[in-house]
Amino acid sequence: MLRILDARTGEPVPAAPARRGLTRIEAHASGLDPTALRVLLTADLLVRALELGGTPVWTILTAPRDLPELRTAGTRLAIRPFEDGRDLASGLGEAQVLHVAEGGAAMRAEGPVAAVAPVVREDPQPPLAVLLTDPAALRLALLSVPRNRPARLDGAALDRAAGQLADWRRAVAGWARQPSRPVPEQVRNRLRDAWEDDLDLPGVLAVLRDVADAPDLPDGARFETYAYVDRLLALDLARDLGAPA
Repeated sequence: MLRILDARTGEPVPAAPARRGLTRIEAHASGLDPTALRVLLTADLLVRALELGGTPVWTILTAPRDLPELRTAGTRLAIRPFEDGRDLASGLGEAQVLHVAEGGAAMRAEGPVAAVAPVVREDPQPPLAVLLTDPAALRLALLSVPRNRPARLDGAALDRAAGQLADWRRAVAGWARQPSRPVPEQVRNRLRDAWEDDLDLPGVLAVLRDVADAPDLPDGARFETYAYVDRLLALDLARDLGAPA
C-alpha cells in the first residue's frame, strides 16, 4: 500500500482508503516557476502510483496566478490534466483527500500533505522555456532527487538526465528485439516497495540501473521491466523502438 509522509504530523499515512474508494489529489502551486512544476509532478506521480494499485483518482489544481500557463507547462512535462479548483464541490464522494504543496503552504492544508521542497535557484535562474527544451530530461532530473530535498536544476543535472535517457532508450530499443519475458517477481516487488514508500523515485531509478546491469537477466525481461515502470515514470523509454540498431 502506498504511504505518504504527512508533512503536518511527520507520520506516514495511507494514500488510498482501505476499501479503494475514490482518492482526490489536490495540487497547490504558487505560480509559473520550477518549484510549482515540481508540485505538479509529485501530484502526477501520486496519481500514476495509485492507479497502478487499482485506486480511482480525481485530481485538481489550484494556483493564484498563471494557471493556464502552468497547465501548458505541465502538459509538456507529461503531467496528466487536472480539473479546475472550482470543481471541488462536485460531490463525487471521495473517501480520501491528499494535498501536494510546497513547504509552508503544506502546513495550511486540511488533510494529509505530501510536501515538496523547492527547486534551488541558480544565478541567473534559467528561464522556464529553457528548462522545458527537453521535458523528459527535466522530468528525470526532478525524479532523481527525493521530493523532500531541494533540487538544483543546473546545466550539469540536465545533461546527466539527458544522457541517462538516451542510454536507456537505446537499451530498451535493443532489448525489444529479443523474445519477451515477464518482469521478475523480485524486481516487481523492489519497484513497488520503493514507490510505495513515500514515493521513493530515486529508489525506483536505482532498481532500473540494477536491472540494466544484471548479468543473468534475459533482455526480454529487461524490456518488460522498463515498459512496466514507465507507466509511473512517463519518460517515454520505448520511444526509439524500431530505430536502426
